[in-house]
Amino acid sequence: PGTPYQPIIEALENYPQKKFYNVSKLGGAKYDTLPYSIRVLFESSVRNCDGFLVRETDAMNILDWKTKQNEVEVPFCPARVVLQDFTGIPAMVDFAAMREAVRNAGGDPVKVNPACPTDLTVDHSLQIDFSKCAIQNAPNPGGGDSQKPMAKLSPLKAQPRKLPCRGQTGCKGPCSAGESSRNSGQFSAQIENTPILCPFHLQPVPEPETVLKNQEMEFGRNRERLQFFKWSSKVFQNISIIPPETGMAHQVNLEYLSRVVFEVKDFLYPDSVVGTDSHTTMVNGLGILSWGVGGIETEAVMLGMPVTLTLPEVVGCELAGAASPLATSIDIVLSITKHLRQADVAGKFVEFFGSGVSQLSVADRTTIANMCPEYGAILSFFPVDNVTLKHLQHTGFDKAKLEVMEAYLKAVKLFRNDESSSREPEYSQVVQINLSSIIPYVSGPKRSQDRVAVTNMKSDFQACLNEKSGVKGFHIAVEKQNDIVPIQYEGNEYKLSHGCIVIAAVISCTNNCNPSVMLAAGLLAKKAVEAGLVVKPYIRTSLSPGSGMVTHYLSSSGVLPYLSKLGFEVVGYGCSTCVGNTAPLPEAIRNAIKQGDIIACGVLSGTKNFEGRLCDCVRANYLASPPLVVAYAIAGTVRINFETEPLGTGFNGKSIYLRDIWPTRRELHAVEEECVISSMFKELKEKMEKGNKRWNLLEAPESTLFPWDLKSTYIRCPSFFDKLAKEPVSPQVIENAHVLLYLGDSVTTDHISPAGSIARSSAAAKYLTNKGLTPREFNSYGARRGNDAVMTRGTFANIKLLNKFIGKPAPKTIHFPSGQTLDVFEAAELYQKEGIPVIILAGKKYGLGSSRDWAAKGPFLLGVKAVLAESYEKVHKSQLVGIGIAPLQFLPGENPSTLGLTGREQFSIAFPPELSPRMTLDIKTSTGKVFSAIALFENDLEITLYKHGGSLNFVARRFL
Repeated sequence: PGTPYQPIIEALENYPQKKFYNVSKLGGAKYDTLPYSIRVLFESSVRNCDGFLVRETDAMNILDWKTKQNEVEVPFCPARVVLQDFTGIPAMVDFAAMREAVRNAGGDPVKVNPACPTDLTVDHSLQIDFSKCAIQNAPNPGGGDSQKPMAKLSPLKAQPRKLPCRGQTGCKGPCSAGESSRNSGQFSAQIENTPILCPFHLQPVPEPETVLKNQEMEFGRNRERLQFFKWSSKVFQNISIIPPETGMAHQVNLEYLSRVVFEVKDFLYPDSVVGTDSHTTMVNGLGILSWGVGGIETEAVMLGMPVTLTLPEVVGCELAGAASPLATSIDIVLSITKHLRQADVAGKFVEFFGSGVSQLSVADRTTIANMCPEYGAILSFFPVDNVTLKHLQHTGFDKAKLEVMEAYLKAVKLFRNDESSSREPEYSQVVQINLSSIIPYVSGPKRSQDRVAVTNMKSDFQACLNEKSGVKGFHIAVEKQNDIVPIQYEGNEYKLSHGCIVIAAVISCTNNCNPSVMLAAGLLAKKAVEAGLVVKPYIRTSLSPGSGMVTHYLSSSGVLPYLSKLGFEVVGYGCSTCVGNTAPLPEAIRNAIKQGDIIACGVLSGTKNFEGRLCDCVRANYLASPPLVVAYAIAGTVRINFETEPLGTGFNGKSIYLRDIWPTRRELHAVEEECVISSMFKELKEKMEKGNKRWNLLEAPESTLFPWDLKSTYIRCPSFFDKLAKEPVSPQVIENAHVLLYLGDSVTTDHISPAGSIARSSAAAKYLTNKGLTPREFNSYGARRGNDAVMTRGTFANIKLLNKFIGKPAPKTIHFPSGQTLDVFEAAELYQKEGIPVIILAGKKYGLGSSRDWAAKGPFLLGVKAVLAESYEKVHKSQLVGIGIAPLQFLPGENPSTLGLTGREQFSIAFPPELSPRMTLDIKTSTGKVFSAIALFENDLEITLYKHGGSLNFVARRFL
């Protein structure tokens, strides 16, 4: 009060009971030039200004964004938090452990609750144990040989049950939904969350047995975790748990949790969210400022602390023109990905404007926003406009609420005017993209940024065979490039060769927000089946919708039976192939690939295609749109030119080309209008709120403190608070540290902390075996993130980890005092027993990929005191600080090679009592060399967190 900056809380015009901060008046002319995304940051800083966590100077720095970008750190208090179970369970386990620590230190554990509204979606525990209705035993997630079928149904003998018509007039007989799938079995009991409709009568029909079996396995193997989640929902305030089989976290966030404008006791403010899933950014397509952060920062936000970020540059992406009719949303996404990677948007906001924006549906926008982690931006923001409001109206938003929303957003100038005459904000730089120039692409074979025009796919793969091993090449000798390996499968002979497809997964992780691309896959399948085309039975095909809505519109549009006939049956709802949860390939296929050294391929419509991620024997993986996934599955190879070569032979021996079965935009729009209607969203929301029978019947304790089961291999009280004292100690000298790992460029969080299967030979497998588990019971690393003993042993256990000490991909390192080559965990354990600290040497972009808190927690528990790299992925660097590991960076132009470092030296690093942001430190080696590095603490808060030993200890001390 009394300062010239004090904003006025105003009543909304025509809605006197609705109040809000009119930040546009506070900012004046400066506010009008701010990008829309920065305006959201500004409103949050004004509303949450308390003089401590958010200061008045922070708000003014944001208002002066044009001159302060990249120069100052600012806090941001999001309106809510979204978690998924892989990263959510360690957060909730830490909360449970913090309650215990606070109690032990004399505090009140009941006070330990999320201060920020938090939603946790259980969506990452699904594994594809059963597909194509071949009822199999649960495969070994450890990556070993697949198990023998328990009751495999013959595709020649299995007959779907015909359903009688339910009183339909004019019906000509029993319903044939799902008839004659390649490997179809009988349908069984219906799942209440996601009813499949008969495409001919639009009446409910039973769910395929595939889904039921996968759900049974999911609840069976994850019972401990699910009981812990249910306990959390009972005892913690301000948190809601969305049960399994509802949908993916970012999709549920989009369809169900998003408010666009928050209203609390008639007070209005913009919706905003941070989440532990890197694809939290999807809802930026709705005009909701959001991005993914590490689990450690998320926990801090849940406890009322702000996210701190460098006031970012904002790249304005001007979209002009309209895309080609053949280009899908994935083509648009990958084209924009390429442009923005070339524009170097890493660590920046991207905001879209221009005439082309209005031509993109909200579904297109959310697809584009969802991919922003892949081109390195913090987020990709589409301001709310008339297209957004129409979308919200169609998806069941209350009309009165929409009117209030529009009035509020216009009052604070967060509503984008579609008229070309309206003034656009000022941006740090502008990237122009002409949508009309976009043609169909795929990405691969190892990285999402390596785009390949579909017309060039055959020649590009040939070039990959010739190139030396690296980011694209496989270095196959010329005389072996046409090798053929015959196989016997299900009584027939097939031939495998380089480029053969063995995995084809339609995953709607990136696509289920956009019905057109999923419908395109279905319509293409329909035309293919009608033309007589088939998919070879050894190809591991699957359809994993992100929510029941996707199944709903695929069913009601009549295309689901045709997808099923080609093998793309619904396997469940949740992340599967994309996070490495694919069941092992048939043993005959695996053996043939390995014996012939075949470069086999996977094609999926997801976002991650790192080498070896889908399966260790599938070395080439391509990201493609859903219809192209189906097309390549039919072709059976990537070595095909769709323009000149047929997909296959149809009825009467006729050659069928892609152009013969590709659906037109007019067809897609007609089906989309008819099938994707507001009732689907309303029905889905109702069913999400009811939960499901298995979850509702699940029992869980209700005690204030969690009753830890010492025998549990899923949930274990972590050791982060073991040495918690009321006051922190000064940073300790890192003296004579050995290098645990010497890594190169682009080390991903998947390399550091795998989320997929637990290999039988790994340290984690040995631990679980000693606990009495069989390989079939190992589950995955992601499922066991609530057990620090498993996750520590799984740190750096990725089979594709390339440690320069070893010289080849393997999760191994050298223990220098003894000279032994050991698993990384075993070496780290030895160092800790000897009292020797360790550090990590790395190249550029250390910590790329999905945000994972265990990519920081794991190294911390291995005894890593510091990481010394050429550069970092921003989120991961923040995670290192948040757990208490010092992120150090070589000076520009320097790296281990230029400094003559081998990694076999010992390193000593001293931290001064008064650390300051980005301070230069001297590092001494055992050989006498001294060089400098930058301590990448960006602000005083990060320094405070590091001094406390990380954000968990800092927050726990606040309760004391």
